[in-house]
Amino acid sequence: MQKQKNNVKSGFGSKLGFILAAAGSAVGLGNIWRFPYLAAEYGGGIFLLVYLILAVTFGFALMVTEIAIGRRTGKSVFGAYTSIDKRFKPLGWVAGIIPMIIMPYYCVIGGWVLKYLTAFATGAGTDAASGNYFSEFIGSSASPTIFFAVYLILTALVVMLGVQKGIEKVSKIMMPVLLLLIVGIAVYTLTVPGAFDGFLYYITPKFSEFSIKTVIAAMGQLFYSMSLAMGIMITYGSYMRKEDSIEGSVRQIEIFDTVVAFLAGMIIIPAVFAFPGTDANGVPLAGEDAVKVSGPSLMFVSLPKVFEAMPGGQVVGAVFFLLVALAALTSSISLMETVVSIICEKFRIKRIPACLIVMLLSFLIGLLSVFGYSIWSDFTIFGKQILDFFDYISNNILMPIVALLTCILVGFVIKTKYIEDEVELTGKFKSKQLYRVMVKYICPLCMLMILFSSLFLTL
Repeated sequence: MQKQKNNVKSGFGSKLGFILAAAGSAVGLGNIWRFPYLAAEYGGGIFLLVYLILAVTFGFALMVTEIAIGRRTGKSVFGAYTSIDKRFKPLGWVAGIIPMIIMPYYCVIGGWVLKYLTAFATGAGTDAASGNYFSEFIGSSASPTIFFAVYLILTALVVMLGVQKGIEKVSKIMMPVLLLLIVGIAVYTLTVPGAFDGFLYYITPKFSEFSIKTVIAAMGQLFYSMSLAMGIMITYGSYMRKEDSIEGSVRQIEIFDTVVAFLAGMIIIPAVFAFPGTDANGVPLAGEDAVKVSGPSLMFVSLPKVFEAMPGGQVVGAVFFLLVALAALTSSISLMETVVSIICEKFRIKRIPACLIVMLLSFLIGLLSVFGYSIWSDFTIFGKQILDFFDYISNNILMPIVALLTCILVGFVIKTKYIEDEVELTGKFKSKQLYRVMVKYICPLCMLMILFSSLFLTL
């Protein structure tokens, strides 16, 4: 094991900048569309309770570990694991590959969001709410490619500006705006007749629906929600100032992330209850059945119909998709930054050329996901569309493996003191005993549960 000093490189200029950037990475599409339908699927309030418990224990331990590794080594995710223990060099490779897999298809979905934002902002929300709008859009090749390219360029422009002038500055603007937008829409939604029934369904625990699947679903959501096991927090940790508290920062990131996820549910579940729509096949849905429609169908089929039926729906729809675009952009920025940091460190090239390389590679790889719904729609991998396969292999297989091996590395190879010493640079590690138990015993068990469910069970 080698002990590394923090590399001299640009980093976040303030604690607030780090927290907002890390929270921006955590707040993404997983919060906005995945969290609400999982809450509806797994018992409303009981899912919220389980998620909250896991966030302050399981999620806390993993995030502290990754940020501490990043700050102590001062390296990209590729180099961080190698500098800790050369035997774990392949783990750095796997962790570095994950954002390379995720970023292209994530930007494709970001392009979909821009398409709907454009539609509602230009008064074409009625068209966007029509039955075949989404399927016809992704079924074409040109339009999804254009919106994907625009979204990718927006992401790259921020990353090209650097950590302080780009990521930090943009996060300080976008995150407060995002919070204001989501609070405003949530409050408005609750004033709509019939929406309060959906709110009660959302927050009322259904203990009869609690099962091990509830726990596994909540654990899986934490990966999406908190940007864990994909190299992002190690990268951002390497930019963190030594005088800033890791433990305090993680707690604040958790609060921000959980509040946004909760408010997203406050928007979507009551709105769908008040204005039930149809699924992708035109089948009428109402109440909890309407909310349980997952993924693209909820975001791009059901919700536009809800906005169309809602008073002021054109404006609400435009604001909502602006909110989603901001949330997605903060996450794609962190994904690109993680890959760019690897290339800059590995090949000793400057930021802008590295960004251009990543942008080009992401565009080429992303075209696979774009065409997977159009000219290559008949092609599947293990029965999955190309985009769905990339999502499954990264989120359900590779990320739990990285988290599991990281826990083994920290808990049993180099010992938790390696992390604890870094955390205690700014004072007492208040949750040290909890951290030790989580990293050594609970988190590995959770990872095995997620892997088992991903490989052998269908949630």
